[in-house]
Amino acid sequence: MVAAPPDTTDLRELASAAERCRACDLYANATQTVFGDGPADARVLLVGEQPGDVEDQRGEPFVGPAGKLLDKALADAGITRDQAYLTNAVKHFSFAARGKRRIHETPRARHVTACRPWLMAEVASIRPRLIICLGAIATSSVFGSDVRVLRDRGALMERDSNVGRSTFLVTVHPSAILRAGERRAAEYDAFVKDLSIAASAVTER
Repeated sequence: MVAAPPDTTDLRELASAAERCRACDLYANATQTVFGDGPADARVLLVGEQPGDVEDQRGEPFVGPAGKLLDKALADAGITRDQAYLTNAVKHFSFAARGKRRIHETPRARHVTACRPWLMAEVASIRPRLIICLGAIATSSVFGSDVRVLRDRGALMERDSNVGRSTFLVTVHPSAILRAGERRAAEYDAFVKDLSIAASAVTER
């Protein structure tokens, strides 16, 4: 089953409709739907994997540790938050309970497929100049298996996709940098370099 967003480009209406989505099973355990956030005329649309524990509780995308790192990297790259719309390929938190803790679980292909119409609706509403895919789940949602993060990261691509034709850039998810250990500084610098390419493309267009 896939979602059926209403025929509108109004982000508030889309967000309200997404709260009632039952296209996959993730809604049953998640606290709430976490829809995208940002200006309706954003130049850049960033797609992550799914909301995390903090995002699930607060109902906003990228407000946990990975989101804070993303904010810093965007600023270092020259992209301000009022230029960016942030969303996820999957709108509900996928997790396994471990006592009182909720441990992130990678969403399955059926979850990504079920939720893709919401992402398509967001892209159609905002019509961004550039779409940035953060990590493997976002990249596979947008491109299927045609594009690989580590092989294709940092390259601007103008092409067709599952969400329409646009200019794209793929890079790692900020959570991967948080897990990088001794390589964290180097991985952060590489991430900012990728985002700087995106910033230059948006400025030039």
